[in-house]
Amino acid sequence: MRRVDKEISDTSMIQSILADAFVCRLAMAENNVPYIVPMNFGYEGNTLYFHCAMEGRKLDIITRNPVVCFEMDTGVEIVSDNNACSWGTRYYSVIGIGRAQIVDEGEEKWKALDVIMRKYSGRDGWDYGREALAKIRVIKVSIEHMTAKRSGW
Repeated sequence: MRRVDKEISDTSMIQSILADAFVCRLAMAENNVPYIVPMNFGYEGNTLYFHCAMEGRKLDIITRNPVVCFEMDTGVEIVSDNNACSWGTRYYSVIGIGRAQIVDEGEEKWKALDVIMRKYSGRDGWDYGREALAKIRVIKVSIEHMTAKRSGW
């Protein structure tokens, strides 16, 4: 990170950003062409979970190149001023690199969906139903490295 003064190294603060962020942007690359998708997500145990349709571009790319980048932010506010050059943005963000894999079966898929639902609903104990589970896939991203940043706060 270029601006060490903005780096967040406190793990509890990083966990807070991961908990507070509503959207995670998942970036992939195929033949040196980037592709990024905003997604709902869950985080647990140094792992990100996403759910998606049974087929699509992101799954095609991950199958060929499992290395992904992710970004999420929270606390975003515009800072205004009478001087145009003094405008800015306050935020907290996390950026990382990981390795994605597709989870199609069993208990791991169920657990991943529980992690996602817990994030947004605050509760456990969901019943997804066999038919619904058959229509979705889960992307599991094992985080290899991540950094966090604070700007304007």
